[in-house]
This record gives sequence, structure tokens and C-alpha cells, in this order.
Amino acid sequence: MAGTSSTTPEAERTQRTPRKAAVAAWSGSALEYYDLAIYGTAAALVFPKIFFPEGHAATIASLATFGVAYVARPFGSFLMGHVGDRLGRKTVLIGTLLLMGFSTFLIGCLPTYSQVGLLAPALLVLLRLLQGLSAAGEQAGANAMSFEHAPDRRRGFFTSFTLSGTQAGQVLAPAVFLPVAALMPEEQLLSWGWRVPFWLSAVLLVVGFLIRRSLHETPEFTARAAAPRPARTPLAELFRDHRAGVLRVFFAAFIAMVNTTFQVFALNFATSEDYGIGIDRNTMLWLAIVSNLVAIATIPLWAALSDRVGRKQVFVTGALGSGVLTAAFLWAISQGSVPLVFVLGIALAGVVYSMPNAVWPATYAEYFPTSVRLSGTAVGTQFGFALAGFTPSIAGALVGGDASGWWRVALFALAACLVSSIAVLTGPRATHLVPTPQVGLARTPAPTTARTTASAA
Repeated sequence: MAGTSSTTPEAERTQRTPRKAAVAAWSGSALEYYDLAIYGTAAALVFPKIFFPEGHAATIASLATFGVAYVARPFGSFLMGHVGDRLGRKTVLIGTLLLMGFSTFLIGCLPTYSQVGLLAPALLVLLRLLQGLSAAGEQAGANAMSFEHAPDRRRGFFTSFTLSGTQAGQVLAPAVFLPVAALMPEEQLLSWGWRVPFWLSAVLLVVGFLIRRSLHETPEFTARAAAPRPARTPLAELFRDHRAGVLRVFFAAFIAMVNTTFQVFALNFATSEDYGIGIDRNTMLWLAIVSNLVAIATIPLWAALSDRVGRKQVFVTGALGSGVLTAAFLWAISQGSVPLVFVLGIALAGVVYSMPNAVWPATYAEYFPTSVRLSGTAVGTQFGFALAGFTPSIAGALVGGDASGWWRVALFALAACLVSSIAVLTGPRATHLVPTPQVGLARTPAPTTARTTASAA
């Protein structure tokens, strides 16, 4: 009948809906990383004063609780990867959203050290572990969903919305924390003001849930699940046939330590009385907001470029550049030069780090076939991200309470970025040209063959 859509609900479930999937990935990632960034900000500025006994060790302990989530993430990757490849991407996306949202809200309800003693940091660690379990499946699930819904030759662009959401969450976190920290007297901030940003996560939780519950499974997963003998143990297949891909993702994921160096360690390094640098905390929070706003704009551009020239060129250039700029950024902080800190911080987090950040979702997804894509990405990244999780405490130990020790952290960052670059550089070629149903089936697709196949499709 004229004027009536011919697309039935059943047909829609087998079609690609790239924009809808990208919005779902963006919204959930924004919540997840708002929650994680709020925790990181509080761990650097507030938690050492309210959850631990006084002293320099309180800062190290507080930053270590930030890393605790990264201990849970590798274990969560096995669970979330199995569920996502066995029961569906949507199941993981809704489950991780609810787990992260409730855990974050409850952190805002915790008693402090002065009220219940050591029970306070114990409860903090427990909820941080639950955040880690959620994060283990969030990005991998969102990446798989947006990747498999995307057009073959625009996978980089649509998959990058997961990371745009990540940056949006990291903009929202300091934007919420900034007025709280700036307008409240320190006594009120430490007594109840710090709780407000954690409670506000409930709003994002509701919005993300409403968006994600209406999303359909991807055509690739639906076809795989309908096969006569769908994989019942994706993890067994992953470690039997795709060990090289998992190891490659593991080492490539070291690049994430640039983010936690910038978001958490640098914030503490610049503002803590332990180092005597004296940059105002509001200045550093504004830097986080501006640089992440720049990243939101540049990420889809770098991702679209990777759809044209390939993933390796964009990833490796950004990874090596991030190592150099991290060193320059830390030096600028040690000098107390606010203009230099701002310029180098925006160049690092807003522009150069956005290159690998934009393309890793599609890069890693293209190492695996549909049957183990979520598992492979989740397991590889979450074990690799463990380094990023403990980077703030490692960096704090390397500096040793003396700002002149910044160069040791810089060398650590350069080494991690170099390892990440080598991992991607030695990976399969021209994966951006392979049609989605064939991705990950060949170990090293040749550029000419891939281009011919993609064109024919």
C-alpha cells in the first residue's frame, strides 16, 4: 500500500541500522566514562582526604583504588565476552549499563574513614571492582554492535562513536565536578559535595537504558546464532584459533595509559601539595574539559580518514606522537607553566591521542570473526588496559614525591606507546577493505584481494 513502510519489525532485526547503533554506543559509553572519570577526579582530589588516614601514602592508596577496577576487568572480559558472543551484543550492553550506573550511585552513598574506619576504603574497593566488571564488556560490546551495523567501508567512522561517547563522559565529569569544587568551601566539598556528581549518574543511567533497550541485534550475530551449529563456547574457539589476535590487542592496548596519565596522574601531579608545583585544580579541570571537547570533534575525522587510508597509518602516527607529547606535557607541568600545560595538553589529549583512540575500535574488531569478535576485543583490551589502570600509582611511585622525577614517567609512557605501535604495525594489512562478513576469517588479507572483494560486494 502506498505510503506504508515495507519494513516489518522482523525485517528490521536483520538490517543494519548504523546511526541507531552509533547513538546507543555513544550514550552508554558516555555514562560509563562519566562514571570512571568522576571516580578518577575524586581519587586525585578528594578521596585521599576522606577515605584514608592522613599522609603521602593516602594519595598512593587512593590512586591505587582507581587501578583496582582494572584488576576486575580481565576477569570480567571472560564473562562479558562469553555472554556477548553467545547470547548477544544487546544483552551485554544493557547489563554493563545497569551495573556501572548502580555501582557509581552507591559510591556516592558511602560512609567515610572518619565515620567507619577501614570499612570505608573496603566498600570503596568493592564498588570499584563492580565498576571494573561493567567496563570489561562495555566498550567491546558497543564496538561490536556499532561495527557490525556499520556499512563495510565506513566501519571506522561509525565505530568511533563509542570513543566519542567516552570523551563526552570525560567532558561531563569535570564539568560537573568543576562548579562543585570551585563554589563549595573545602569543608562542604569533603563532607557531602563530592557525592553529588556520583548521584547524578542516575540520570545518565535512565537515558542510556531507554536508548539501548530498543536496539536490535546485528545482522552478523543474528545470522551466526541461527546457524545449524552456532559456537557454544566462544572462548574455547578464541584461544584455539585466534591467540595471535588476542596478544596483538593486548600489547596495542598499552596506548590507553596515555589517557590515565593525562586524566588522573597529571591532575594530582599538578595540584598536590606533595609536589609543590601549585597549579590550581580548577585550571586542570578546565584543561580536561577543553581537550576532551576537541577530541569529540577530531575523533570522527581521524576515524573517517582510516576508512580511506587504513587503520595502521593513523594508529601508529598517533601512538608515537602521544609518547612524545606526554613527555613534553609532564615537563611543562613540572615547570608550572600554565600556558604551556594548556597548549601541550590540548595537543596531546585533544588531537594526537585521538588518532589511536579513534581507530582502535575498528582496528581490533577487524582482527576477529563475528563468532569471537566481542570476546577477542574484550579479553585483549582488558588485560592490556590493566597497565593503564595502574599507571597513576606507578607514575606516582616513579616520581617519588619529587617533581623533578617527571622524566621517569615520560620514559615509561614512551615505552608503552612504542610497544603499542609495534603491535599494530605488525598486524594484518588493509583490513578496512574487507567486507564485514569476511573480517577475521583470513589471517593476513592481501590489499588487492580485499579491494576486489569489497568492490564486488
